[in-house]
Amino acid sequence: MNIPGPEPRPDGGVGAIARAGGLHTYQLWLHAEYGPVARFQLPGADTAVSIADPVLLEAAVGLDERPERLFSFLDPLFEAGNLQVLPADEHEPWRRLLLGVLAGRPAHERHFARFTALATELADRWAALPAGRPVELQRELTALSLRMICAFALGGEVEDPDGVVEAFETVLAEQLERLYRPPGAAAPAEDGERTGRALAVLRRTVDRAVAAHRGGGPGGDRSDLIGALVEAGEHPARIRDTVLTVLLAAHHTTGVAVSWTLHLLAGHPGAAGRVTAELDRVLGDRAAPDHADLHRLPYLETVLKESLRRCPPGPYGARRTAEPLTVGPYRLPAGAVVFLPIWAVHLNPAYWPEPERFRPERFGPEESAGRHRLAWIPFGMGPRACEGARLATLEALLLLAVLLKRLRFRPVPGHPVVPVERFVLWAAEDIRMLVSPRTERGPDRS
Repeated sequence: MNIPGPEPRPDGGVGAIARAGGLHTYQLWLHAEYGPVARFQLPGADTAVSIADPVLLEAAVGLDERPERLFSFLDPLFEAGNLQVLPADEHEPWRRLLLGVLAGRPAHERHFARFTALATELADRWAALPAGRPVELQRELTALSLRMICAFALGGEVEDPDGVVEAFETVLAEQLERLYRPPGAAAPAEDGERTGRALAVLRRTVDRAVAAHRGGGPGGDRSDLIGALVEAGEHPARIRDTVLTVLLAAHHTTGVAVSWTLHLLAGHPGAAGRVTAELDRVLGDRAAPDHADLHRLPYLETVLKESLRRCPPGPYGARRTAEPLTVGPYRLPAGAVVFLPIWAVHLNPAYWPEPERFRPERFGPEESAGRHRLAWIPFGMGPRACEGARLATLEALLLLAVLLKRLRFRPVPGHPVVPVERFVLWAAEDIRMLVSPRTERGPDRS
């Protein structure tokens, strides 16, 4: 193929990724060193090619297969086959079903009041905190996001949301560690036992919701998602697997996206002031928006988009070629892994001048005009893009509107915020903030 890249190593690439601090940062180094198309070693892939240029990514946008070995770390979550690697012919109808539920405005409006109540409860609790007590944004917002998606996907609250979050973290941490384990290295026996207990918690949680739905509970406690899966004739294992997939994806991405946005705004008081001025103008004395208000907050939307560019919750993705593929001057064989380095695409200086700078104005109408459609892909691209993108965006905008209308956020002095790879782009020691009520209307400059 003659694609530039580092020399192969006996460890299959594990050492280089570890030395770079993770696959997310390795991709930044790889493209800075070898250009927009680079060959590299990746555990679980015989041929991996990463593409950081939106124009060249066009060649891969239609790919509808994922590399099975790279997604095998999710196998323990599933009983009816790994949903992340369904063959194209099986994936397409499943995707249509999910889009009909997750992207539908009627379902969003039906759950909006519950989402608002959950966001308001968190704002009330943070507003009442003693001065000087820090908040761990990722931990708290991930738990809140889980409660929101449980209300949507399960039809109501879960008994122990913190326990469910912990169970997801246990399963993912063990499986990711397995993915990057050096060849021949064995996992401690207790890892498997701990993962088994965590999976049992997750499955019991979903099974209760499915049983409640089949039992004909009141309409407000029924799940649109479970209802659609039952109506489509899906068998119980596939229903459970699908609901777990939605819970996993939604609680991670939304909570993490809002955390990074609040972190970035705290370091940019001018942008924070514009957001609160817009919220005051649109909402007046109301503490929370209604569904229609979200379309009247264009600057808040640009802030969220710039945050997703700067710190995308999912920093990369992957596809597999079913047949040979031409990418610019290169020819990739069938079965090659095409790597989508989302973070590197979002920091490509050819499309984003001063890419490290946080500047929401990039997403205003003037600067957005003519920008390549694949220069910003926080939810992936093509037929394997995230089905829950619209729901996640709605939840994130609502959370930001409720929190920023009532509260100020200041970084804890001296607390490091270092992005690491933990299934999503996570801050190694969380994002700790000092939170206080806003005491007056108008722009926040402090």
